[in-house]
Amino acid sequence: MKVSAKQFEQLDKVLHAMLRFDRPADVVLSAFFRENNKLGASDRHLIAETAFACLRHLELLRHLCAPRINTRRLALATLVRIGGSNLRELESVTKEGESEWLASIKGAELPADLAVRSGLPGWVIGMLAEQDEGEVVALGKGLTTAAPLDLRVNSLKMRRDEAVVYLRDSGIECEPTPYSPLGIRLKGKPALSKHPLFVQGAIEVQDEGSQLLGLLTGARRGEMVVDFCAGAGGKTLLLGAQMASTGRLYAFDVSEKRLANLKPRLARSGLSNVHSTLIAHENDTKVKRLAGKADRVLVDAPCSGLGTLRRNPDLKYRQSPESVAELNVKQAAILASAARLVRAGGRLVYATCSLLPAENQNIVEAFLAANPDFSLLPANTLLAEQKIDLDTGDYLSLRPHLHNSDGFFAAVLQRKA
Repeated sequence: MKVSAKQFEQLDKVLHAMLRFDRPADVVLSAFFRENNKLGASDRHLIAETAFACLRHLELLRHLCAPRINTRRLALATLVRIGGSNLRELESVTKEGESEWLASIKGAELPADLAVRSGLPGWVIGMLAEQDEGEVVALGKGLTTAAPLDLRVNSLKMRRDEAVVYLRDSGIECEPTPYSPLGIRLKGKPALSKHPLFVQGAIEVQDEGSQLLGLLTGARRGEMVVDFCAGAGGKTLLLGAQMASTGRLYAFDVSEKRLANLKPRLARSGLSNVHSTLIAHENDTKVKRLAGKADRVLVDAPCSGLGTLRRNPDLKYRQSPESVAELNVKQAAILASAARLVRAGGRLVYATCSLLPAENQNIVEAFLAANPDFSLLPANTLLAEQKIDLDTGDYLSLRPHLHNSDGFFAAVLQRKA
């Protein structure tokens, strides 16, 4: 694709703002497009795709641009090395000497450096469960691919096979997801906000991995269930449908804005058993009054989000060992508080969208050591009971390059009767 001087100038500005890493990259991009609302669709596409490609491959691009690393050179290197632009298409933007440099990096071999080969900063590599170099590179490459668009079918309103037929008849290419019995994977990223199935609440956008967390919770009709960190409510809606809109389902969150985003989704879903509740912190009195009463509690804990790097590639630079350590304190406190709600014989699911044992296994093992009245239920057995053909052992552990979902972790714990 030919790149104009104007497009390149805009791209350079976006990268300059993104690479400060003081705000989420998608927030930076949205703000830029609002300020430059006369940009055409093709301009927006080129800027967005190139900027995010730069973030995904930043370790490699920094290596190729060294020793003079700046946003201009990073943008050029991204267009040529990642985007496949040829030098003729960049004639209007290259300066003296840059064409020769770009020609030299187009096919340059990767160095032995593991960060460059995997696309992951050294601090992330050091904290991964994967320590074999081949595994680290495979994971890193998986995290640079584009995430598919997954939907969850609202089982209150439609069966998955019916939804697949309906979507295909409306011109949307799709197929059932390989693991979740509620999931549909779309080809491409079609607009859905005005699609009849979306408007009537028969489908919701939700990554397959996120669906599996809800299914592991195993909510049933008539139960009392708590989604402890509900956010915008994707898993809340799944749990409510599992409960056939009976019993009581509490959606707790500390963010009023996130709970506000749940309201329109809840209205479409047809659920009447959801009680969305704003809490100040994990020890809020609204939480304490449910002590020992809940049949099931799902804790999708605040985390580094490193499992979502396909969507949010900037997180590997906005997080750090220090921020992970701070999150660990919060994760342990939230899990301990949520556990108090679980009745004897009840189920507690701890989950994150992180790849790091420090946020996953380590938190669970410390909790079990401090709470001998809880025991670990093997995730593979629970999935097999639901006829889900996925075995990652006692814990659910999803990896993009192996399962084509975001990176997720879940542990299922049961309070002894």
